[in-house]
Amino acid sequence: MTESRVTCVTVHWLICGVHSNSKHTLTPIAVDGMDTNTGALQEPMDCLYYLEKVSLPEDSEDDYEFEEVPIDDEWSLTEGEEDLGAVMKALCDRTNGIGAVTESITPGKQQISHIPEVVDDFLRNSLVRMGMHKTLDCFQTEWYEMVYKGHLNEEQVGIVPDAYTQNLLLDNELQNVRRERDDYREAAFKAGEALVRLRKERDFHCLHHKRVAQEKNRLIEDLKRLKKHYASYEPAMRTLTDKYQAALKQKMLISLERDRALGQLQGLEVSLHNTAARGADRLSAGPRSASREPGLLQSEGRLKGSAGEDTRLQAEGIAPHDWAKDTAKSSLSKHPKDSEFPADTRIDPHLSHVKLLPADGSRMPVFHLTSSLKAHSLPVSCLALHPQKLIAASTSDDHLWKMWGLPGGEELMTGEGHSDWLSGCSFHPDGSRLATTGGDAAVKVWDFSLGRCVLTLEGHAHATWGCSFHSCGDFLASCSMDNTCKVWDLHSQRCRSTLRGHTDSVNSVGFLPFSNMLLTCSADKTLAIWDARTGLRVQMFYGHLHSCNHASFSSPGNAVASCDSYGEVKLWDIRKATVVVTVYTGPHPSNQVAFNPSGWTLAVASNDGLVKLVDLGSSQVTSLVGHEDAVQSVIYDHKGEYLLSGGSDGMIHIWS
Repeated sequence: MTESRVTCVTVHWLICGVHSNSKHTLTPIAVDGMDTNTGALQEPMDCLYYLEKVSLPEDSEDDYEFEEVPIDDEWSLTEGEEDLGAVMKALCDRTNGIGAVTESITPGKQQISHIPEVVDDFLRNSLVRMGMHKTLDCFQTEWYEMVYKGHLNEEQVGIVPDAYTQNLLLDNELQNVRRERDDYREAAFKAGEALVRLRKERDFHCLHHKRVAQEKNRLIEDLKRLKKHYASYEPAMRTLTDKYQAALKQKMLISLERDRALGQLQGLEVSLHNTAARGADRLSAGPRSASREPGLLQSEGRLKGSAGEDTRLQAEGIAPHDWAKDTAKSSLSKHPKDSEFPADTRIDPHLSHVKLLPADGSRMPVFHLTSSLKAHSLPVSCLALHPQKLIAASTSDDHLWKMWGLPGGEELMTGEGHSDWLSGCSFHPDGSRLATTGGDAAVKVWDFSLGRCVLTLEGHAHATWGCSFHSCGDFLASCSMDNTCKVWDLHSQRCRSTLRGHTDSVNSVGFLPFSNMLLTCSADKTLAIWDARTGLRVQMFYGHLHSCNHASFSSPGNAVASCDSYGEVKLWDIRKATVVVTVYTGPHPSNQVAFNPSGWTLAVASNDGLVKLVDLGSSQVTSLVGHEDAVQSVIYDHKGEYLLSGGSDGMIHIWS
């Protein structure tokens, strides 16, 4: 029995790192493979030790005899393994290899599943856990001293009851559970607050949804009531529209008759003035010459009657022609080769050939694509129509202009001479010449009979955008990016006047047929009408909110159409300088606008690749699809039977 007890104590000291001959004691915090509280074997884990110094005098009075334990070969330390780490590694390896320390000590027995914890180990572990190292030093010093001297009664030193150890474990678990409970309680409190907040938001959104639904239902009812009310006005609106169209047609007819009568009256006044001048010359020659001319008295009678005619015209509200104020006659030329501006009659002899509104009231013609021409390798920038024949001219970014026969599309002529892209072109009134503009800031005049450029006009500071011939053929107007417009005299080959007033690029220019009035539009969002004889601005048009790209006169000359870079097309009354119709064709820019010869339809070249037709009476918009890129230019033929469009895809489409 004694041998068995000594052996067990020795093994315990080996585990705890205590040797009778050493002066240091190694106390474990946790033993690998054993629970320090319960003594049960566990899975191997890393051990923590601390080293304390214990002094044993050599002349100790302790008569305790130690039994030498034989060293097993398996436990012997080789050279280099005398350190503590090597011993513990060997111990752990053996534990892992065999399964448990108990099996190696008592082979043949079953593995011990539970080893009660002794009192001293329990106290040591408790002090270590509490961090009371000084108390632990005192305890171990006194404890081992009593053990060595044999003053410690083995009956007093027992095993800590499992119930107490279990209570400590349960107490630790209880504390952990309480901490978790507090954490869960706090999380539950936060979740409750979040739930209350979400419920309030839900109630708020529900109330808002109900209010919106009620407003929606009320708006639906109002909309139904308005539709019913609007339907009751449709017959009256239809009747008023018919009356308005009839009145407008009658007004246009009266305007045409009035303009024709004014032209005839002015012609008679000119003839009367000439006759009176000849009669006055003959009267100054003497009575014989007067007697020789029997028609002199008749001319005098006509002269006397002209004052009464003027009185009658004033009574009718028509101002007679004042020759004293006629700038075209009174102005003196500053250059011997300068041309004189003709009288401003504003009567277009081609108006009699214009087809008016059809009897059935239909305005919008239906166009179909009949042929397509691959005119240029680069975008087509402008199209122009010959004044007498079905011939069209085109300009392009490839520095070329070409002439085409219609409606077949035969190429008739090609011109090359500009050093940069071409932007615009215009036919001379007699059809024998063509003027072109481009990015080189030059204006060139080409003669078809000679087949070359006969005149180059230079004076603009930046690229020129377009040009237009006067109806007499002696003057040419051009617009430029330098914010100006110039009027050129083709006889003297010089600039007669520079029109200044726009604050941004002037994008288009055009003469009113058989008139000295000039129309311009600019990127400063305005339109202007100028008197080409004096170079003064007569009227300004305000209303566009974006850059104005193009403007054009109607055939009678009483209306102007314009388009801007946001797709808005406006129709202006030239007498009142007010907007009559506004049609939105955007948001893509509108590049050019052209009147149908009847004056009821507008063709718009749009940047979205469509040619848009606008009915000015109903503001209805239809689209012609055919181009693969932006449409840059549109023109009608003389009778309105054909529509030509040129685009950035280099194509010219002919619609009929």
